[in-house]
Amino acid sequence: MLMVDGRGTPIGLHVESASPSEVKLLEATLDSLDIPGKKVQPERLIADKGYDSNKARQLIENRGMLPIIPARENNTKATHQDGRHLRRYGNRWIIERTNAWLQNFRRLVVRYERSHVIFTGLIHMAFAMMILKRFISS
Repeated sequence: MLMVDGRGTPIGLHVESASPSEVKLLEATLDSLDIPGKKVQPERLIADKGYDSNKARQLIENRGMLPIIPARENNTKATHQDGRHLRRYGNRWIIERTNAWLQNFRRLVVRYERSHVIFTGLIHMAFAMMILKRFISS
């Protein structure tokens, strides 16, 4: 699970096995925003329909963020839905682009490491290289 800012710079990461659903990992991913000495708090959280649950929306709102999550067709009682804010859902391409950048690192395409600590370290190293490359080229 990955959270990025508006430019695609990673601000939160949580590594877990592939079996739990995205909604169950939301709280742990939001907890990864707590950096000692820094307050990283986005105003809005844009997520896909995989996060469509009223509990998830309430959790995001309790953390002081505006949840922008489109409702699934079968969810007729979706809370925190305002059509004006759903226009921002089009900005989800930023996280998709960041995930595509991660695919440039062959070691991360398929998780070969058994230890999540080693895999998390490799992801951090890949992000450090991506950010360094962005600063060098600009």
